[in-house]
Amino acid sequence: MAGHSKWNNIKRRKGAQDAKRGKIFQKMSREIYVAAKSGGDDPEMNASLRLAIEKAKGVNTPNDVIKRAIDKATGAGSDEQYDEVVYEGYAPGGIAVLVYTLTENRNRTATNVRVAFNKNGGSLGETGSVSYMFNRKGRLMVERTEDTDEDMVMMAALEAGAEDIVSSEDGFEIVTEPQDFIAVKEALEAEGIEFVSSEVEMIPTMYTELAPEHEEQFEAMIDALEDDDDVQDVYHNAEMDD
Repeated sequence: MAGHSKWNNIKRRKGAQDAKRGKIFQKMSREIYVAAKSGGDDPEMNASLRLAIEKAKGVNTPNDVIKRAIDKATGAGSDEQYDEVVYEGYAPGGIAVLVYTLTENRNRTATNVRVAFNKNGGSLGETGSVSYMFNRKGRLMVERTEDTDEDMVMMAALEAGAEDIVSSEDGFEIVTEPQDFIAVKEALEAEGIEFVSSEVEMIPTMYTELAPEHEEQFEAMIDALEDDDDVQDVYHNAEMDD
């Protein structure tokens, strides 16, 4: 069930992103801005910027949006300052939730996140209360089609440094260490592989089944968090049915 849940979560997330494309581009621009401002405008020398650009491209962010964010960060008079703040808590039914934010107003962001949790049956926790249930990994999801060459996908990924590959009826989940993510992604792209999603993210080490009676509140909470301008990413460990 957990394997199927991963694909279901990806499809739901992609659908939400499609519906909020302008807001997603804004979030990607902010992430690129922060990476470029702290480490310079050369992706080859700034690993954080390179990952931010890859993430932005994964949601089809236009190249001119990416360039403007870099130029803004490295140009004269760039004085916007963002802090990364991570919130941890539980959604209804004991689902662990991690919320990553970039904010220039911590009080506003804290209030908005707390309201999203409390209004929808969740509760914020202390630092470390749920983060131990997640590992930071690169994850590339490749959908299975009639033309998919399973041996080629696995060989290319492993030779490039993939840590693990899980094959299912839906496709392939390729997991990497963060520092190996781009090498594996580029090796698969060179073989003509396209991705359903590809990102360095927080992957749960354990999953919690989402009971039907909590589904509506859970989805409302996740939607409220993802709709907040200061929230960059929301991760959870819910096992979800279709």
